[in-house]
Amino acid sequence: MHRRKFLQQAALGAAAVSTFSFCQSAEETQQSDAAATSFPEKLHPKLGIALLGLGSYSRGQIAPALQRTRHCELRGIVTGTPDKIPVWQQEYGIPDANVYSYDTIGAMRDNADLDVVYVIVPTGLHARYAIAAAEAGKHVWCEKPMAMTVAECQQIIDACEANGVKLSIGYRMQHEPNTRTLIEYAQTKPYGEITGIRAEAGYCCLQNSTWRFDRELGGGALYDMGVYAINALRYATGMEPVEVISARSSTNRPELFTEVDETTEFQLRFPNGLIGYGKTSVGESTNILRVDCEWGWYELSPMQQYNGVGGRTSDGKVFAPIEGKQQTLQMDNDALAILEDRPVLVPGMEGLRDIAIVNAIREAARTGQSVRI
Repeated sequence: MHRRKFLQQAALGAAAVSTFSFCQSAEETQQSDAAATSFPEKLHPKLGIALLGLGSYSRGQIAPALQRTRHCELRGIVTGTPDKIPVWQQEYGIPDANVYSYDTIGAMRDNADLDVVYVIVPTGLHARYAIAAAEAGKHVWCEKPMAMTVAECQQIIDACEANGVKLSIGYRMQHEPNTRTLIEYAQTKPYGEITGIRAEAGYCCLQNSTWRFDRELGGGALYDMGVYAINALRYATGMEPVEVISARSSTNRPELFTEVDETTEFQLRFPNGLIGYGKTSVGESTNILRVDCEWGWYELSPMQQYNGVGGRTSDGKVFAPIEGKQQTLQMDNDALAILEDRPVLVPGMEGLRDIAIVNAIREAARTGQSVRI
């Protein structure tokens, strides 16, 4: 009930989506390459991380992954549920001085023990609290999807730049080694030009949730899971789509999905004419990235599973899942980007571009018409 009351009372901003050019510049490409996952090992003090939002992802994935990082420590929490505080303090040794509410984030500016705020609340609240963390002088790690609109994404980027802090978006897949291989394939083209691509991300079956059925808070398949498929189509082609050709949203449980989509399918057109197919669902299990080329094919299946990403190629190569958590790699890479003043691997613009596509898909599904991005 504490959580529900907080979510109901949280203020949300609204802004119009503006047209944006999504082609990655040479400078951005060089920054991404410089930030990719192999850093020279150096001795560094560990960064103090504060988790903002103590829901299932923080509890089940991020907090455990932090215990295995080399360059981070879980030192603080921000929560609107007082009952959670003693549990987290006992388990992770968090002192009273590093415990904050959503209304006291500004006081974090005077706390030198905390370096980063990891924002892990419903999507509709990301902009509000990412901006608050930046204004408190803390680096910002913002969970995906970045925000509700392009305008909100830009506000987060602007706030971080104005306060001289780094911003990274929590796309754990872009830190995962097998996914990094496919990102490299987009440039080296070992199987020739891409002739077809599809990306599907979904699970069965969303129920007994609160905010994930709420449109204003970012509920539904497209925001929750769709960015996996959209981001995969982008990184596996190395291109930015220019048009949503078609999109269709549906539900098999209309009594639950009164405001948001349960399943959405879409087609994206890329600048060279390639058509990418995407599907996302919170009512159906699907988890694959398949790339067909002139001289063969390759795929990740599953492409975004917590306990391991694996795959294969048409000529018999096998992508074996890594040991440990992808989030451990993600947070160590993001920490080193701060400690060594390197560009982050997944900057704010990466999150903004996906949200522009999400909003274009929603518009195409609503109108039944194609939408330029």
